[in-house]
Amino acid sequence: MSEHPGDRLVARSRPHRPARPEPGAEAGVRRQVVGLLVWAVRAASRLAALVMTLYALFTVFGANPDNVWHRFVEGLAGLLSLGFEGLFRLADPRWEALVDYGLAALVWLVLGSMVASLVRRAAP
Repeated sequence: MSEHPGDRLVARSRPHRPARPEPGAEAGVRRQVVGLLVWAVRAASRLAALVMTLYALFTVFGANPDNVWHRFVEGLAGLLSLGFEGLFRLADPRWEALVDYGLAALVWLVLGSMVASLVRRAAP
């Protein structure tokens, strides 16, 4: 019986060829640095959003203002509020804090995602 090239189930063995290296070692390092920078931007924005959310919850549920955690979160929230503090005037100050700081938390999340995307796209 004659053998045709298409009749073989297993390809003929060829000498092993090593994988192609990256187009330069610096490209791999650059990619890692950009990835780390994107991670840092997202982590920072999520941390800021967490602080905003915690302060809103502390206010809504009437946390003890003399507690060290409440004072710590309140100080950070004042710095990170992006000017949303006192934006709305509502009848209940608890709702006011929830809306103002909740909106600030959403803005932090959106800004963090946008900046991370821009960093990723701007990288060569």
